[in-house]
Amino acid sequence: MTIDIDRLSEPDLIDLNHRIVERLRLLQQMRAHKQMLEFRIGDRVAFQVDGRGKVEGMLTRYNRKSVTVITDDGHHWNVAPALLSRAAASAAAKPPASSNVISLK
Repeated sequence: MTIDIDRLSEPDLIDLNHRIVERLRLLQQMRAHKQMLEFRIGDRVAFQVDGRGKVEGMLTRYNRKSVTVITDDGHHWNVAPALLSRAAASAAAKPPASSNVISLK
């Protein structure tokens, strides 16, 4: 389908513009949602921050266009899912070994 925009009136062009912008937003949201589904709440994730390097934390929430990650030091980050990668479980994220365990030989 081709549209000859030279024949459209100003109100028609404005309407077409609004429809295009809405369609682009929908496509971006669908892409972000698909990327979010690669991760689950509770997953250990990592992402790069300019001037700070690699940041790791736990994915705690899905937002409309991003996810919320809480780092081990308690900072909250809203991150686009495209920027995330899986992080190896760190020592801080693993439950501590119980000191009450007795080994019998």
